[in-house]
Amino acid sequence: MTARRRLAAEFAILYLGVPVAMALAMPDDWMFPVLFGFTALAAGLLNRTPGFRWRDLAQGWRGIDGRLVLGFSGLTLVACAATVLWLRPEAFLMLPQQNPLLLLVIFVFYPFVSALPQEIVFRVLFFRRYGPLMPGRPAGLAINAAVFSLAHLMYWNAPALILTFLGGLAFGYAYEWRQSFPAAVLLHAIAGWILFSLGLGVFFFTGMTARPF
Repeated sequence: MTARRRLAAEFAILYLGVPVAMALAMPDDWMFPVLFGFTALAAGLLNRTPGFRWRDLAQGWRGIDGRLVLGFSGLTLVACAATVLWLRPEAFLMLPQQNPLLLLVIFVFYPFVSALPQEIVFRVLFFRRYGPLMPGRPAGLAINAAVFSLAHLMYWNAPALILTFLGGLAFGYAYEWRQSFPAAVLLHAIAGWILFSLGLGVFFFTGMTARPF
């Protein structure tokens, strides 16, 4: 097997096989252990990736453009509000009204325990190790968003898949096109804050959605 084929097989296992297996068989309370384990695996693979240097991730602070952040925040706020009011109006602002302490915990820890490790797995590892497999930058961005969406199949609902695909496009653009890992993490954190604040968290809490069998 050639090196390119081995890399393609590795990609298929990590970004296709593992998410499907998680969706079909993973217990709800395994989500964070699996995420942290996946992040550790990603770190190990990145250490073996020619040309990758961890210090490069800290050099993208200039890629945090205020206009990009404000524009993304505004669009995300409008889109999430419209979605929750359309699909689950009873959940609108449910968390800040019923459990503000939990929302505070999400605001403090979400960037570090969810957004950061996901960006390492789905942006850094994807583009730095498997970028050569992509047919081009636009196609690579779309494929990246698609595998990021697939990783949320475990919630078994269309809103989670659609929202994470759109989010994946934004995060991938920030990381790969603007060359800014900090911007990708920040946009991911903002998306999570808005999503849970407005009530769309009902589509992302394990245990709230049932497998289709």
